[in-house]
Amino acid sequence: MDEPTLHTALDEIAVEHGEVTVDFPADRTALSLTELSARSRRIAAHLQGLGIGRGDRVGALSTNEPDFLLILFALSRLGACVCPLPMHSREGAARLVGVLDDAGIKDVVVSSRLAKMLPFIEEALPGRRVLGAAEILAQGGQDEADEVSGADVAAECEIVLQYTSGSTSHPKGVRLTHANVLATLRAIRDGIRLTPADRNSSWLPLFHDMGLFGTLTGILTGVPCTIWRPSAFVKDPAGWLRQFADGGYTVSPMPNFAYDYLVEAVPADEAASYDLSRWRVAFNGAEPIAVDSLETFFGHFAPAGFDPRVMLTVYGLAEATLAVTFPPLGRGPRFDWVDRAALAERGVAVPVERTAPGARGLVGVGRPVLGMDLRIADPDSDGGVALDDRSVGEVQLRGPSVTAGYVDDAGTLTQPFTADGWLRTGDLGYLADGELHITGRRKEMLILRGDNYYPDDVESAVRTDEAVHRRRCVAFVHQERDRGQERHGEREFMVLVAETDRPEAEHPASAERLRALVRKALGLHDLHVVLVAPDTLPRTTSGKLQRLAARSDFANGR
Repeated sequence: MDEPTLHTALDEIAVEHGEVTVDFPADRTALSLTELSARSRRIAAHLQGLGIGRGDRVGALSTNEPDFLLILFALSRLGACVCPLPMHSREGAARLVGVLDDAGIKDVVVSSRLAKMLPFIEEALPGRRVLGAAEILAQGGQDEADEVSGADVAAECEIVLQYTSGSTSHPKGVRLTHANVLATLRAIRDGIRLTPADRNSSWLPLFHDMGLFGTLTGILTGVPCTIWRPSAFVKDPAGWLRQFADGGYTVSPMPNFAYDYLVEAVPADEAASYDLSRWRVAFNGAEPIAVDSLETFFGHFAPAGFDPRVMLTVYGLAEATLAVTFPPLGRGPRFDWVDRAALAERGVAVPVERTAPGARGLVGVGRPVLGMDLRIADPDSDGGVALDDRSVGEVQLRGPSVTAGYVDDAGTLTQPFTADGWLRTGDLGYLADGELHITGRRKEMLILRGDNYYPDDVESAVRTDEAVHRRRCVAFVHQERDRGQERHGEREFMVLVAETDRPEAEHPASAERLRALVRKALGLHDLHVVLVAPDTLPRTTSGKLQRLAARSDFANGR
Protein backbone atom coordinates (compact mmCIF):
# COMPACT_ATOMS: atom_id res chain seq x y z
CA MET A 1 0.00 0.00 0.00
CA ASP A 2 1.35 3.41 -0.97
CA GLU A 3 2.24 5.89 1.74
CA PRO A 4 0.02 9.00 1.79
CA THR A 5 1.18 12.22 0.17
CA LEU A 6 -0.12 15.73 0.62
CA HIS A 7 -2.31 15.55 -2.48
CA THR A 8 -3.71 12.08 -1.75
CA ALA A 9 -4.61 13.31 1.75
CA LEU A 10 -6.49 16.20 0.12
CA ASP A 11 -8.31 13.91 -2.32
CA GLU A 12 -9.41 11.63 0.51
CA ILE A 13 -10.73 14.42 2.72
CA ALA A 14 -12.49 15.96 -0.30
CA VAL A 15 -14.48 12.74 -0.73
CA GLU A 16 -15.70 12.94 2.87
CA HIS A 17 -16.01 16.71 3.33
CA GLY A 18 -15.99 18.14 -0.20
CA GLU A 19 -18.46 20.90 0.66
CA VAL A 20 -16.19 22.38 3.35
CA THR A 21 -14.64 25.66 2.23
CA VAL A 22 -11.47 27.68 2.61
CA ASP A 23 -12.60 31.32 2.63
CA PHE A 24 -10.53 34.35 1.59
CA PRO A 25 -12.39 37.49 2.75
CA ALA A 26 -10.00 39.92 1.02
CA ASP A 27 -10.70 38.26 -2.34
CA ARG A 28 -14.38 37.69 -1.57
CA THR A 29 -13.98 34.14 -2.71
CA ALA A 30 -13.93 30.62 -1.33
CA LEU A 31 -12.62 27.24 -2.44
CA SER A 32 -14.45 24.08 -1.51
CA LEU A 33 -12.25 21.07 -0.84
CA THR A 34 -13.76 19.46 -3.94
CA GLU A 35 -12.69 22.48 -6.03
CA LEU A 36 -9.24 22.56 -4.45
CA SER A 37 -8.72 18.90 -5.32
CA ALA A 38 -10.07 19.07 -8.88
CA ARG A 39 -8.51 22.40 -9.87
CA SER A 40 -5.08 21.51 -8.47
CA ARG A 41 -5.19 18.34 -10.58
CA ARG A 42 -5.81 20.33 -13.77
CA ILE A 43 -3.16 22.91 -12.84
CA ALA A 44 -0.67 20.08 -12.33
CA ALA A 45 -1.28 18.96 -15.90
CA HIS A 46 -0.57 22.48 -17.16
CA LEU A 47 2.62 22.77 -15.10
CA GLN A 48 3.74 19.39 -16.37
CA GLY A 49 3.28 20.72 -19.88
CA LEU A 50 5.64 23.55 -18.97
CA GLY A 51 8.29 21.00 -18.10
CA ILE A 52 7.95 21.02 -14.32
CA GLY A 53 8.23 17.59 -12.73
CA ARG A 54 9.53 15.43 -9.95
CA GLY A 55 12.34 16.93 -7.90
CA ASP A 56 11.96 20.46 -9.26
CA ARG A 57 11.80 23.36 -6.83
CA VAL A 58 9.42 26.18 -7.71
CA GLY A 59 9.38 29.56 -5.96
CA ALA A 60 5.99 30.98 -5.01
CA LEU A 61 5.53 34.71 -4.50
CA SER A 62 2.03 35.02 -3.08
CA THR A 63 -0.13 36.82 -0.56
CA ASN A 64 -2.77 34.96 1.45
CA GLU A 65 -4.91 34.01 -1.53
CA PRO A 66 -6.27 30.87 -3.25
CA ASP A 67 -3.40 30.77 -5.77
CA PHE A 68 -0.90 29.60 -3.19
CA LEU A 69 -2.88 26.54 -2.11
CA LEU A 70 -3.74 25.58 -5.68
CA ILE A 71 -0.09 25.75 -6.76
CA LEU A 72 1.06 23.88 -3.64
CA PHE A 73 -1.22 20.90 -4.23
CA ALA A 74 -0.53 20.94 -7.97
CA LEU A 75 3.21 20.71 -7.37
CA SER A 76 2.59 17.92 -4.86
CA ARG A 77 0.94 15.86 -7.59
CA LEU A 78 4.05 16.23 -9.76
CA GLY A 79 6.52 15.29 -7.02
CA ALA A 80 7.81 18.86 -7.18
CA CYS A 81 8.49 21.23 -4.30
CA VAL A 82 7.16 24.69 -3.44
CA CYS A 83 9.44 27.29 -1.89
CA PRO A 84 7.30 30.02 -0.26
CA LEU A 85 8.93 33.40 -0.87
CA PRO A 86 8.02 36.27 1.47
CA MET A 87 9.94 39.03 -0.32
CA HIS A 88 7.41 41.24 -2.08
CA SER A 89 9.25 44.55 -2.23
CA ARG A 90 11.99 46.04 -4.39
CA GLU A 91 14.19 46.20 -1.29
CA GLY A 92 13.94 42.42 -0.99
CA ALA A 93 15.10 41.67 -4.55
CA ALA A 94 18.72 40.94 -3.62
CA ARG A 95 17.66 38.63 -0.82
CA LEU A 96 15.22 36.92 -3.16
CA VAL A 97 17.98 36.25 -5.68
CA GLY A 98 20.13 34.81 -2.91
CA VAL A 99 17.40 32.38 -1.87
CA LEU A 100 16.78 31.29 -5.45
CA ASP A 101 20.49 30.74 -6.00
CA ASP A 102 20.80 28.72 -2.79
CA ALA A 103 17.85 26.52 -3.71
CA GLY A 104 18.62 26.14 -7.40
CA ILE A 105 15.19 27.50 -8.33
CA LYS A 106 14.68 28.26 -12.01
CA ASP A 107 10.89 28.84 -12.02
CA VAL A 108 9.00 31.40 -9.93
CA VAL A 109 5.20 31.62 -9.83
CA VAL A 110 3.77 35.07 -9.04
CA SER A 111 0.23 35.17 -7.63
CA SER A 112 -2.68 37.04 -9.19
CA ARG A 113 -2.62 39.81 -6.59
CA LEU A 114 1.06 40.45 -7.28
CA ALA A 115 0.66 40.42 -11.06
CA LYS A 116 1.46 44.14 -11.28
CA MET A 117 4.97 43.27 -10.06
CA LEU A 118 5.61 40.82 -12.89
CA PRO A 119 7.70 43.23 -15.06
CA PHE A 120 9.87 44.20 -12.09
CA ILE A 121 10.30 40.58 -10.96
CA GLU A 122 11.27 39.47 -14.49
CA GLU A 123 13.84 42.26 -14.64
CA ALA A 124 15.19 41.39 -11.17
CA LEU A 125 15.49 37.67 -11.96
CA PRO A 126 17.35 37.36 -15.25
CA GLY A 127 17.82 33.80 -16.43
CA ARG A 128 14.77 32.51 -14.59
CA ARG A 129 11.29 31.78 -15.84
CA VAL A 130 8.66 33.95 -14.13
CA LEU A 131 5.14 32.54 -14.44
CA GLY A 132 1.91 34.40 -13.71
CA ALA A 133 -0.44 32.35 -11.53
CA ALA A 134 -3.49 33.95 -13.14
CA GLU A 135 -2.52 32.56 -16.54
CA ILE A 136 -1.66 29.15 -15.11
CA LEU A 137 -4.95 28.93 -13.25
CA ALA A 138 -6.91 30.08 -16.31
CA GLN A 139 -5.25 27.58 -18.64
CA GLY A 140 -5.64 24.56 -16.39
CA GLY A 141 -7.67 22.42 -18.80
CA GLN A 142 -9.32 19.03 -18.55
CA ASP A 143 -6.12 17.01 -18.92
CA GLU A 144 -4.65 15.20 -15.96
CA ALA A 145 -1.01 14.96 -15.01
CA ASP A 146 0.99 11.82 -14.38
CA GLU A 147 0.73 12.00 -10.60
CA VAL A 148 3.38 10.62 -8.30
CA SER A 149 2.58 8.26 -5.47
CA GLY A 150 4.33 5.69 -3.33
CA ALA A 151 6.44 5.29 -0.23
CA ASP A 152 9.52 6.71 -1.94
CA VAL A 153 7.74 9.97 -2.68
CA ALA A 154 6.32 10.39 0.83
CA ALA A 155 9.62 9.73 2.55
CA GLU A 156 12.12 11.23 0.12
CA CYS A 157 10.51 13.88 -2.11
CA GLU A 158 10.50 17.44 -0.81
CA ILE A 159 7.11 19.11 -0.89
CA VAL A 160 8.14 22.36 0.86
CA LEU A 161 11.47 24.17 1.07
CA GLN A 162 10.74 26.42 4.06
CA TYR A 163 13.19 29.24 4.68
CA THR A 164 13.81 30.12 8.32
CA SER A 165 12.95 33.59 9.56
CA GLY A 166 16.59 34.60 9.90
CA SER A 167 16.19 36.15 13.34
CA THR A 168 19.70 35.08 14.39
CA SER A 169 21.44 34.15 11.13
CA HIS A 170 21.16 34.09 7.35
CA PRO A 171 17.86 32.36 6.43
CA LYS A 172 18.35 28.68 5.67
CA GLY A 173 16.22 26.46 3.46
CA VAL A 174 14.66 23.64 5.49
CA ARG A 175 13.90 20.54 3.40
CA LEU A 176 10.49 19.08 4.26
CA THR A 177 9.12 15.88 2.75
CA HIS A 178 5.52 14.72 2.47
CA ALA A 179 6.17 12.44 5.45
CA ASN A 180 7.53 15.37 7.51
CA VAL A 181 4.50 17.53 6.76
CA LEU A 182 1.89 14.84 7.34
CA ALA A 183 3.56 13.92 10.65
CA THR A 184 3.31 17.46 12.00
CA LEU A 185 -0.31 17.76 10.83
CA ARG A 186 -1.16 14.55 12.71
CA ALA A 187 0.60 15.88 15.81
CA ILE A 188 -1.30 19.17 15.74
CA ARG A 189 -4.62 17.40 15.14
CA ASP A 190 -3.91 15.03 18.03
CA GLY A 191 -2.68 17.78 20.35
CA ILE A 192 -5.81 19.91 20.11
CA ARG A 193 -8.31 17.16 19.28
CA LEU A 194 -9.28 18.96 16.09
CA THR A 195 -12.49 17.80 14.36
CA PRO A 196 -14.66 19.04 11.46
CA ALA A 197 -16.91 20.63 14.11
CA ASP A 198 -14.24 23.31 14.65
CA ARG A 199 -13.81 26.53 12.69
CA ASN A 200 -10.25 27.55 11.92
CA SER A 201 -9.06 31.09 11.26
CA SER A 202 -5.66 32.60 10.54
CA TRP A 203 -4.20 35.90 9.40
CA LEU A 204 -0.62 34.61 9.55
CA PRO A 205 1.16 34.66 6.18
CA LEU A 206 1.06 31.37 4.28
CA PHE A 207 4.78 31.71 3.58
CA HIS A 208 5.39 31.35 7.35
CA ASP A 209 5.46 27.85 8.85
CA MET A 210 2.86 28.57 11.55
CA GLY A 211 0.48 30.06 8.99
CA LEU A 212 1.02 27.38 6.34
CA PHE A 213 0.94 24.21 8.43
CA GLY A 214 -1.76 25.48 10.76
CA THR A 215 -3.96 26.07 7.71
CA LEU A 216 -3.10 22.70 6.15
CA THR A 217 -4.02 20.95 9.39
CA GLY A 218 -7.48 22.45 9.17
CA ILE A 219 -7.91 21.69 5.47
CA LEU A 220 -6.80 18.06 5.77
CA THR A 221 -9.10 17.52 8.76
CA GLY A 222 -12.16 18.83 6.92
CA VAL A 223 -12.39 21.97 9.06
CA PRO A 224 -13.87 25.17 7.57
CA CYS A 225 -11.01 27.68 7.33
CA THR A 226 -10.91 31.43 6.87
CA ILE A 227 -7.63 33.00 5.77
CA TRP A 228 -7.31 36.74 6.26
CA ARG A 229 -4.41 38.81 5.06
CA PRO A 230 -1.91 39.83 7.75
CA SER A 231 -2.80 43.48 7.10
CA ALA A 232 -6.41 42.79 8.12
CA PHE A 233 -5.15 42.15 11.63
CA VAL A 234 -2.20 44.54 11.84
CA LYS A 235 -4.16 47.57 10.55
CA ASP A 236 -7.33 46.86 12.54
CA PRO A 237 -6.92 44.31 15.36
CA ALA A 238 -10.26 45.25 16.91
CA GLY A 239 -12.07 44.82 13.58
CA TRP A 240 -10.46 41.42 13.06
CA LEU A 241 -11.46 40.33 16.56
CA ARG A 242 -15.04 41.42 15.92
CA GLN A 243 -15.21 39.23 12.81
CA PHE A 244 -13.56 36.37 14.69
CA ALA A 245 -16.04 36.59 17.56
CA ASP A 246 -19.13 37.05 15.39
CA GLY A 247 -18.05 34.20 13.10
CA GLY A 248 -17.93 31.68 15.94
CA TYR A 249 -14.37 30.57 15.19
CA THR A 250 -12.86 28.06 17.60
CA VAL A 251 -9.16 27.88 16.67
CA SER A 252 -6.62 30.56 15.79
CA PRO A 253 -2.79 30.69 15.86
CA MET A 254 -1.03 33.93 16.79
CA PRO A 255 2.35 35.13 18.09
CA ASN A 256 2.61 36.80 21.49
CA PHE A 257 2.67 40.36 20.11
CA ALA A 258 -0.79 39.86 18.59
CA TYR A 259 -2.37 39.47 22.01
CA ASP A 260 -0.73 42.76 23.05
CA TYR A 261 -2.17 44.43 19.94
CA LEU A 262 -5.68 43.24 20.83
CA VAL A 263 -5.44 44.68 24.35
CA GLU A 264 -4.22 47.97 22.93
CA ALA A 265 -6.90 48.09 20.20
CA VAL A 266 -10.01 47.26 22.24
CA PRO A 267 -10.90 49.76 25.02
CA ALA A 268 -11.54 48.06 28.35
CA ASP A 269 -15.12 49.31 28.47
CA GLU A 270 -15.82 47.71 25.07
CA ALA A 271 -14.32 44.28 25.74
CA ALA A 272 -17.61 42.83 26.99
CA SER A 273 -19.22 43.50 23.60
CA TYR A 274 -17.07 40.71 22.08
CA ASP A 275 -18.22 37.13 22.57
CA LEU A 276 -15.03 35.07 22.91
CA SER A 277 -16.66 32.17 24.75
CA ARG A 278 -16.50 29.92 21.68
CA TRP A 279 -12.71 30.28 21.33
CA ARG A 280 -11.49 26.74 22.07
CA VAL A 281 -7.77 26.86 21.15
CA ALA A 282 -5.81 30.14 21.23
CA PHE A 283 -2.32 29.17 20.06
CA ASN A 284 0.50 31.41 21.27
CA GLY A 285 3.86 30.69 19.68
CA ALA A 286 6.46 31.67 17.04
CA GLU A 287 8.18 34.14 19.40
CA PRO A 288 9.00 34.44 23.14
CA ILE A 289 5.89 34.36 25.32
CA ALA A 290 5.67 36.97 28.09
CA VAL A 291 3.95 36.40 31.43
CA ASP A 292 2.69 39.98 31.61
CA SER A 293 1.22 39.77 28.09
CA LEU A 294 -0.84 36.73 29.05
CA GLU A 295 -2.05 38.08 32.37
CA THR A 296 -2.99 41.43 30.84
CA PHE A 297 -4.89 39.73 28.01
CA PHE A 298 -6.74 37.42 30.40
CA GLY A 299 -7.86 40.28 32.61
CA HIS A 300 -8.76 42.56 29.72
CA PHE A 301 -10.96 40.02 27.92
CA ALA A 302 -12.49 38.25 30.92
CA PRO A 303 -15.69 40.31 30.37
CA ALA A 304 -15.79 38.91 26.81
CA GLY A 305 -15.96 35.36 28.13
CA PHE A 306 -12.36 34.45 27.25
CA ASP A 307 -11.29 31.42 29.30
CA PRO A 308 -7.53 31.44 30.10
CA ARG A 309 -7.56 27.63 29.92
CA VAL A 310 -7.91 27.80 26.12
CA MET A 311 -4.57 29.60 25.71
CA LEU A 312 -2.09 27.07 24.34
CA THR A 313 1.50 28.27 24.80
CA VAL A 314 3.53 26.21 22.33
CA TYR A 315 7.02 25.75 20.92
CA GLY A 316 7.95 24.88 17.37
CA LEU A 317 10.39 25.62 14.58
CA ALA A 318 10.72 25.17 10.83
CA GLU A 319 13.34 22.44 11.23
CA ALA A 320 10.66 20.27 12.87
CA THR A 321 8.16 21.31 10.16
CA LEU A 322 6.30 23.15 12.93
CA ALA A 323 5.03 21.56 16.15
CA VAL A 324 7.45 20.43 18.89
CA THR A 325 5.71 20.81 22.26
CA PHE A 326 2.12 21.46 23.38
CA PRO A 327 0.83 21.77 26.94
CA PRO A 328 -2.22 19.73 28.00
CA LEU A 329 -5.38 20.92 26.31
CA GLY A 330 -7.62 22.89 28.65
CA ARG A 331 -5.00 23.47 31.36
CA GLY A 332 -3.99 27.02 30.54
CA PRO A 333 -0.47 28.53 30.78
CA ARG A 334 1.85 27.55 33.62
CA PHE A 335 4.47 29.98 34.91
CA ASP A 336 7.80 28.98 36.46
CA TRP A 337 9.48 31.65 38.60
CA VAL A 338 13.24 31.18 38.86
CA ASP A 339 16.28 33.05 40.09
CA ARG A 340 17.44 35.25 37.22
CA ALA A 341 21.13 35.30 38.19
CA ALA A 342 21.39 31.54 38.69
CA LEU A 343 19.72 30.99 35.32
CA ALA A 344 22.09 33.30 33.42
CA GLU A 345 25.34 32.65 35.29
CA ARG A 346 25.11 28.97 36.29
CA GLY A 347 22.54 27.64 33.84
CA VAL A 348 20.28 26.33 36.61
CA ALA A 349 16.57 27.13 36.99
CA VAL A 350 16.30 27.61 40.75
CA PRO A 351 12.65 28.04 41.82
CA VAL A 352 11.82 31.21 43.79
CA GLU A 353 8.72 33.06 44.85
CA ARG A 354 7.30 35.42 42.28
CA THR A 355 7.92 38.36 44.60
CA ALA A 356 11.57 37.45 45.27
CA PRO A 357 14.22 39.96 44.13
CA GLY A 358 15.59 38.94 40.74
CA ALA A 359 12.73 36.56 39.96
CA ARG A 360 12.19 35.76 36.28
CA GLY A 361 8.94 34.24 35.07
CA LEU A 362 9.11 31.67 32.26
CA VAL A 363 6.08 30.27 30.49
CA GLY A 364 5.88 26.50 30.11
CA VAL A 365 5.40 25.35 26.52
CA GLY A 366 4.39 21.77 27.26
CA ARG A 367 5.65 18.31 26.41
CA PRO A 368 6.66 16.75 23.08
CA VAL A 369 3.84 16.29 20.57
CA LEU A 370 2.90 12.96 19.02
CA GLY A 371 6.00 11.21 17.62
CA MET A 372 8.51 13.79 18.88
CA ASP A 373 11.47 13.01 21.14
CA LEU A 374 13.14 15.87 23.02
CA ARG A 375 16.18 16.19 25.24
CA ILE A 376 18.18 18.98 26.87
CA ALA A 377 21.90 18.50 26.22
CA ASP A 378 25.19 20.30 26.68
CA PRO A 379 25.46 22.62 23.64
CA ASP A 380 29.25 22.30 23.66
CA SER A 381 29.22 18.52 23.32
CA ASP A 382 28.26 16.49 20.29
CA GLY A 383 25.39 14.69 21.97
CA GLY A 384 24.96 11.59 24.01
CA VAL A 385 23.96 12.69 27.51
CA ALA A 386 20.78 14.48 28.49
CA LEU A 387 21.01 17.04 31.33
CA ASP A 388 19.08 16.81 34.57
CA ASP A 389 15.78 18.60 35.19
CA ARG A 390 16.19 22.36 35.69
CA SER A 391 19.59 22.40 33.98
CA VAL A 392 19.78 24.76 31.00
CA GLY A 393 21.09 23.30 27.76
CA GLU A 394 20.34 23.09 24.07
CA VAL A 395 16.95 21.78 23.00
CA GLN A 396 17.56 18.78 20.72
CA LEU A 397 14.96 16.81 18.77
CA ARG A 398 14.26 13.74 16.72
CA GLY A 399 11.07 12.43 15.15
CA PRO A 400 9.15 11.94 11.90
CA SER A 401 8.54 15.65 11.32
CA VAL A 402 12.22 16.62 11.74
CA THR A 403 13.98 17.75 8.56
CA ALA A 404 16.78 15.78 6.95
CA GLY A 405 18.76 19.04 6.73
CA TYR A 406 19.24 22.43 5.12
CA VAL A 407 20.04 23.62 1.64
CA ASP A 408 23.19 25.66 2.17
CA ASP A 409 24.68 28.53 0.17
CA ALA A 410 26.06 26.12 -2.41
CA GLY A 411 22.68 24.44 -2.88
CA THR A 412 23.81 21.22 -1.22
CA LEU A 413 22.53 19.47 1.88
CA THR A 414 23.93 20.27 5.30
CA GLN A 415 22.84 18.39 8.41
CA PRO A 416 22.46 20.22 11.76
CA PHE A 417 22.64 17.04 13.84
CA THR A 418 24.67 15.68 16.73
CA ALA A 419 26.84 12.61 16.25
CA ASP A 420 24.04 10.44 17.66
CA GLY A 421 21.39 11.85 15.32
CA TRP A 422 19.53 14.59 17.22
CA LEU A 423 18.60 17.92 15.60
CA ARG A 424 20.45 20.87 17.14
CA THR A 425 17.90 23.69 17.45
CA GLY A 426 20.20 26.39 18.83
CA ASP A 427 17.51 27.17 21.42
CA LEU A 428 18.33 27.07 25.13
CA GLY A 429 15.89 25.73 27.67
CA TYR A 430 15.26 23.36 30.55
CA LEU A 431 12.75 20.74 31.61
CA ALA A 432 10.80 20.98 34.87
CA ASP A 433 8.45 18.10 35.68
CA GLY A 434 8.72 17.08 32.03
CA GLU A 435 7.61 20.46 30.68
CA LEU A 436 9.85 22.54 28.41
CA HIS A 437 10.76 26.14 29.22
CA ILE A 438 12.68 28.18 26.62
CA THR A 439 15.23 30.61 28.05
CA GLY A 440 16.68 32.09 24.84
CA ARG A 441 18.84 31.53 21.77
CA ARG A 442 22.42 30.40 22.24
CA LYS A 443 23.68 32.85 19.58
CA GLU A 444 22.00 35.74 21.39
CA MET A 445 23.41 35.11 24.89
CA LEU A 446 25.09 38.32 26.09
CA ILE A 447 28.47 38.24 27.83
CA LEU A 448 29.57 41.52 29.39
CA ARG A 449 32.91 41.53 31.21
CA GLY A 450 32.54 37.86 32.07
CA ASP A 451 28.92 38.04 33.25
CA ASN A 452 26.12 36.32 31.32
CA TYR A 453 22.82 38.02 30.51
CA TYR A 454 19.80 36.87 28.58
CA PRO A 455 18.70 39.70 26.27
CA ASP A 456 15.10 39.07 27.34
CA ASP A 457 16.05 39.93 30.92
CA VAL A 458 17.16 43.40 29.83
CA GLU A 459 14.20 43.87 27.48
CA SER A 460 11.54 42.61 29.87
CA ALA A 461 12.66 45.16 32.47
CA VAL A 462 11.50 48.01 30.20
CA ARG A 463 9.15 46.74 27.51
CA THR A 464 5.97 47.65 29.44
CA ASP A 465 7.15 51.21 30.08
CA GLU A 466 4.93 53.86 28.50
CA ALA A 467 7.83 55.18 26.42
CA VAL A 468 8.36 51.85 24.62
CA HIS A 469 6.18 51.61 21.52
CA ARG A 470 4.29 48.29 21.38
CA ARG A 471 6.89 46.58 23.63
CA ARG A 472 9.49 46.77 20.82
CA CYS A 473 13.04 46.83 22.12
CA VAL A 474 16.23 44.82 21.74
CA ALA A 475 19.37 44.46 23.84
CA PHE A 476 22.89 43.50 22.77
CA VAL A 477 26.53 43.98 23.77
CA HIS A 478 28.60 46.40 21.70
CA GLN A 479 32.38 46.51 21.58
CA GLU A 480 34.40 49.48 20.41
CA ARG A 481 37.98 50.63 20.75
CA ASP A 482 38.51 53.35 23.32
CA ARG A 483 40.81 55.65 21.34
CA GLY A 484 41.88 57.54 24.42
CA GLN A 485 43.17 54.38 26.06
CA GLU A 486 44.58 52.23 23.30
CA ARG A 487 46.39 49.94 25.70
CA HIS A 488 43.09 48.81 27.20
CA GLY A 489 41.87 47.59 23.81
CA GLU A 490 38.14 47.11 23.32
CA ARG A 491 35.58 48.82 25.52
CA GLU A 492 32.27 46.95 25.80
CA PHE A 493 28.87 47.97 27.09
CA MET A 494 25.25 46.92 26.94
CA VAL A 495 22.98 48.68 24.45
CA LEU A 496 19.20 48.89 24.63
CA VAL A 497 17.43 50.12 21.51
CA ALA A 498 13.73 50.89 21.98
CA GLU A 499 11.12 52.19 19.60
CA THR A 500 9.16 55.16 20.93
CA ASP A 501 6.43 57.48 19.70
CA ARG A 502 7.26 60.11 22.32
CA PRO A 503 8.40 63.62 21.26
CA GLU A 504 12.14 64.03 20.99
CA ALA A 505 12.13 66.53 23.86
CA GLU A 506 11.08 63.68 26.17
CA HIS A 507 13.80 61.28 25.04
CA PRO A 508 16.45 62.16 27.67
CA ALA A 509 14.01 61.65 30.57
CA SER A 510 12.63 58.46 28.99
CA ALA A 511 16.11 57.06 28.42
CA GLU A 512 17.10 57.74 32.02
CA ARG A 513 13.94 56.03 33.28
CA LEU A 514 14.68 52.94 31.15
CA ARG A 515 18.25 52.85 32.49
CA ALA A 516 16.89 52.99 36.04
CA LEU A 517 14.50 50.11 35.36
CA VAL A 518 17.30 47.89 34.04
CA ARG A 519 19.59 48.91 36.91
CA LYS A 520 16.91 47.96 39.43
CA ALA A 521 16.15 44.61 37.76
CA LEU A 522 19.68 43.47 36.94
CA GLY A 523 22.10 45.70 38.81
CA LEU A 524 23.49 46.68 35.40
CA HIS A 525 24.91 50.21 35.40
CA ASP A 526 26.76 50.48 32.10
CA LEU A 527 23.79 50.73 29.73
CA HIS A 528 23.55 52.84 26.59
CA VAL A 529 19.90 53.60 25.66
CA VAL A 530 18.94 54.51 22.10
CA LEU A 531 15.40 55.64 21.30
CA VAL A 532 14.26 55.31 17.69
CA ALA A 533 11.05 55.95 15.78
CA PRO A 534 8.31 53.30 15.52
CA ASP A 535 8.95 50.57 12.92
CA THR A 536 12.69 51.30 12.86
CA LEU A 537 14.03 48.08 14.42
CA PRO A 538 14.86 45.36 11.88
CA ARG A 539 12.40 42.48 11.80
CA THR A 540 12.12 39.15 10.04
CA THR A 541 9.43 38.42 7.45
CA SER A 542 7.42 36.77 10.24
CA GLY A 543 7.63 39.86 12.46
CA LYS A 544 10.35 38.82 14.92
CA LEU A 545 12.73 41.51 16.09
CA GLN A 546 16.29 40.87 14.89
CA ARG A 547 18.72 41.56 17.73
CA LEU A 548 21.82 40.69 15.73
CA ALA A 549 20.79 42.87 12.79
CA ALA A 550 20.09 45.72 15.21
CA ARG A 551 23.56 45.24 16.71
CA SER A 552 25.07 45.45 13.23
CA ASP A 553 23.08 48.62 12.45
CA PHE A 554 24.28 50.22 15.69
CA ALA A 555 27.90 49.28 15.01
CA ASN A 556 27.68 50.80 11.53
CA GLY A 557 26.11 54.05 12.69
CA ARG A 558 22.63 53.29 11.40
